[in-house]
Amino acid sequence: MPDEKIVFEEKQFLGLNRHSIMRRLILAVFCFIAYYWSENPKPVDTALFKIGEYPGDTHYGQLFFLMGIVILLFSALLLFVLHMRTLVVSGVILIDGLWSARRVRIEIGSIVSARKARLKPSFFNRPVYNLHTKGRIRFYTYGNEVIELTMNDGIIYRIGTQKADLLLGLIQDFNRQ
Repeated sequence: MPDEKIVFEEKQFLGLNRHSIMRRLILAVFCFIAYYWSENPKPVDTALFKIGEYPGDTHYGQLFFLMGIVILLFSALLLFVLHMRTLVVSGVILIDGLWSARRVRIEIGSIVSARKARLKPSFFNRPVYNLHTKGRIRFYTYGNEVIELTMNDGIIYRIGTQKADLLLGLIQDFNRQ
């Protein structure tokens, strides 16, 4: 591959998945609220809700604070973990995955149709690599757009990308040649 020209390259990182970030931040906020509640154990009574006294010892609050910090550090670390790398090189789409995942090679010449699609917004859109479900093979890290490729043998690939228009244009250009 060193002598071949890379036409398209995109790297997607695990930490940039919006839904995963929100889940981790909500968990971290819960830990910090629990820490605050342990430091101020007096009951709170308002018109809308009532919070009783803190039921545990005060050293449990320090554990919640530590867990909140660990969750935030883990989230920051995930910003640098490469999940998927998509390359287009001389008529071939190469998708490299996380560490020991096998490289997937898709011949552009065997693509029957290619189209851009939008993902349904879901809180459970998790990063997947080479996931075979419902007759489709999915590659997704984050974002709302995918390129759906139908192969001449009936296999459907869904490749998540932030540059859907560019990737679709390159695929269509290769198929015209």
